[in-house]
Amino acid sequence: MSSSDQTSFLENVNLCFDRAAAAIELPSGLAQQIRTCNAICEVKFGVELRGGYEVFTGWRATHSEHVLPVKGGIRYATFADQQEVEALAALMTYKCSIVNVPYGGSKGALKIDPKKYTQDELEHITRRFTQELDKRGFIGPGLNVPAPDMGTGQRMMAWMADEYQRLHPTDINARGCVTGKPVHFGGIQGRTEATGRGVQYGLREFFRNPDDVKSAGLEGTLEGKKIIVQGLGNVGYHAAKFFEEEDGAKIIAILERDGALLNEEGLSVEAVFAHKQEKGCMEGFSGAQFVPGGAELLEHPCDILVPAAMEGVITQENAGNIKAKVIAEAANGPVSYEADRILNEKCVFILPDAYLNAGGVTVSYFEWLKNLSHVRFGRMDRRYEEAQGQAILDVLEQALGKPVEGAARDSLLTGPDELTLVRSGLDDTMREAYGEIREVHLSNDKINDRRTAAFALSIKKIAAIYESMEL
Repeated sequence: MSSSDQTSFLENVNLCFDRAAAAIELPSGLAQQIRTCNAICEVKFGVELRGGYEVFTGWRATHSEHVLPVKGGIRYATFADQQEVEALAALMTYKCSIVNVPYGGSKGALKIDPKKYTQDELEHITRRFTQELDKRGFIGPGLNVPAPDMGTGQRMMAWMADEYQRLHPTDINARGCVTGKPVHFGGIQGRTEATGRGVQYGLREFFRNPDDVKSAGLEGTLEGKKIIVQGLGNVGYHAAKFFEEEDGAKIIAILERDGALLNEEGLSVEAVFAHKQEKGCMEGFSGAQFVPGGAELLEHPCDILVPAAMEGVITQENAGNIKAKVIAEAANGPVSYEADRILNEKCVFILPDAYLNAGGVTVSYFEWLKNLSHVRFGRMDRRYEEAQGQAILDVLEQALGKPVEGAARDSLLTGPDELTLVRSGLDDTMREAYGEIREVHLSNDKINDRRTAAFALSIKKIAAIYESMEL
């Protein structure tokens, strides 16, 4: 098969769905019902800019409304198109189901290069896009809840929330119309790091299962493992930083668009990130070998490969040369359907994006709950738990006949704040979902890999909801 014959991103998602659906028993037609994108909206709108008008094209897809609201990011990118938006919306449906977040899947995009516009211009464009989505019922705290994605961030989410609130001044839950907002504007601690943190927690859970670790040809924990990260955006940066600083892993290579850095002894992620922020490129970093282009480092020997940027970076052309023992899919759709088959034949253990990339939507769910409840996590019980800790400490010190010092004392006397609770909830979510996926894999002899198991788990949960409805 030539590169021009490779399946598209949407076809990849649908083929994975079909493979999983075939491995489980479903009533006739239900698989097609679950797989079908329910609605997609294309908008074209003019914005007055620089003494004239410019017309922009955007999309918002609602893949499944088996539960409401539907959830999914909005990306600003020149390569965005309707098919990509549909694929990402479908993936969101399955992702939310896998990690037990009660949302349907949605996704949006605006065909734009945000770097070509000033902040004031981007605000004007974003507010107009919000108006168009609102007209058509594609945004609202109980209906459709966007979030940041590629090319967007906290500030744009604040603009969208503020515009929605202006359009619906009596809706007390208006700020819940989007997630990923700044903390001072209804956001939540830990949202920026959430997807990268979820990747860390998912990989940690893999290492808590010795049989899985052994099947991948590894042993031990994350400590000392050689990791290659492709993409140093929000997800790749946080995941790599946590692996290095908290788990003792070696980040031996980081790949970016302009090239890659390689150091077998390990890179300082913070130093590389600071260099990239200052210079705008990877070249010139003194602590590693610079490799122009850098794509060949996807095939460099390592324990774990973390594609954390774009879809379709591992294809049938390079899959046979991949030497990593584990691929941790931090991005959406980084491995094509053809490459997935090749890698499974090579016994490469793949932690699929539909599971591993779900940290963002999980913490978005926490933010949405915070917006609807109008109370900060920890406000009701933090001091109570500190008092409980003090009571336990008093009993311990009385029994020991001496004071308890150090980290143990601090742990008992410090009640959980919002960030601690968010991380705890995310960790629990990733652990529970990993166990459910693993159980589906091990209990069904028609399922041979974790991606198929993750999709099958999702389909089963969604099917159960549809079967309980009157369709």
